[in-house]
Amino acid sequence: MLSKTFGSDRRYCDGVSRRRMLTLGATRLLGGLTLPTLLQLQAQAATPFAPKAKACIFFLLEGGPSHIDMWDMKPDAPKEIRGPFNPISTVVPGTQISQLMPMCAQIADKYTILRSHSHADNAHQTGRHWLMTRYPPSFADGQAKGVPFNELYPSLGAIVSRELGPGGEVPPYIELPNPLGPGGPGFYGAAYAPFTINNDPSQPDFKVQDLDAPASVSSERFERRRKLLAEAETLAAANSPGSGPAQKLTAFYEKAMEIVTSPKARAAFDLAAERPETRTRYGYSSIGQSALLARRLVEGGSRFIGIEHGSWDTHFDNFTSHEKALCPPTDRAFSALISDLDERGLLDETLVVMMGEMGRTPRINNDAGRDHWSQCQTVILAGGGIRRGAVVGASDATASLPTTHPYGIQDLLRTIFSLMGVDSDKVYTTPLGRPVPVVNGGRRIDEVLA
Repeated sequence: MLSKTFGSDRRYCDGVSRRRMLTLGATRLLGGLTLPTLLQLQAQAATPFAPKAKACIFFLLEGGPSHIDMWDMKPDAPKEIRGPFNPISTVVPGTQISQLMPMCAQIADKYTILRSHSHADNAHQTGRHWLMTRYPPSFADGQAKGVPFNELYPSLGAIVSRELGPGGEVPPYIELPNPLGPGGPGFYGAAYAPFTINNDPSQPDFKVQDLDAPASVSSERFERRRKLLAEAETLAAANSPGSGPAQKLTAFYEKAMEIVTSPKARAAFDLAAERPETRTRYGYSSIGQSALLARRLVEGGSRFIGIEHGSWDTHFDNFTSHEKALCPPTDRAFSALISDLDERGLLDETLVVMMGEMGRTPRINNDAGRDHWSQCQTVILAGGGIRRGAVVGASDATASLPTTHPYGIQDLLRTIFSLMGVDSDKVYTTPLGRPVPVVNGGRRIDEVLA
């Protein structure tokens, strides 16, 4: 329960209690607003910012990747903290990352490493909800109207879809190979729901369900059915105006029709059209082929593609999991995507974000694992107006807490929206009658911007 999570004085592996951690975090975030900082925020708010990104590919590494084993290594820390892996040099002088990410080391001049991301929710579902919707879940409001808490607020993709609109003939908001948990349209309604590909693109028989009309139905017959359906829906709407289930379903039908009848849209989903060498470059893994499909969808005009990649919750055998199963396909997929986008001239207008809902504990537990740790994590950002080859922020000697300004979820999301030309201060009203800004607080992270 949230009350137990936030109110607990349970001590973590490094001996710091959660209550103490939250107190420290509040002091740093709320108590240090000096006059220069205030003037900086005012100047930032008054400075026009030209959007750079036309699309965003968002990798959600569900469960929480280990920042200390991948991006923010501490080789001088005690062995019960540093783990068995060694840092390696990247193509950027002075920047090192883990031996687990050798391909990413070779393209480190194309992305930024943000090492000082921090927030206060160590739970998977609630932390993920906060990250994907900009707000902590409100159980009371959701239950009052019978609305699940993860459906109340629209997700990042829904906001981008609503604010930017379609960029081509493919849906503006797509999730693959699974839904991103709290990643729906919320109170925006069905028109801004994601097109979810519930299928693994790495499988030999991969096919996007319902993308093609049945072979037994001719194009003429299909068009007659479409017109008949439209007439029936018009009649139903006239007799029963409003936004009931039938009207919501109509929005989904319209989306499906647009895709099925568009050769360009169908082509964007066709991974078989890629050369075998390109597919191999990305890797025949779920995350690899999802990344390749995401690139095709960006080319087709999609605005927000969310890639779900799970199994990062490594309470047990963290090191074998990262070394054998998790990091190799992720390293290959991310490095291939960034390089491919750059070679095609698409990286500067495509924002790529890779992160989990949390990091992992600095201290190794008794099961050779690492537990939940949201107070310090690493976020990888590339393209779409992001600096190349930069390291922003730093953590302490055990990767437990930021030693530079701690950037939170609202800061990160405000930055993403700024790069995409979305007004973070725009306000919508929920079905419960409450005004909801696109982002509630935070400031743009100018340090990561080109």
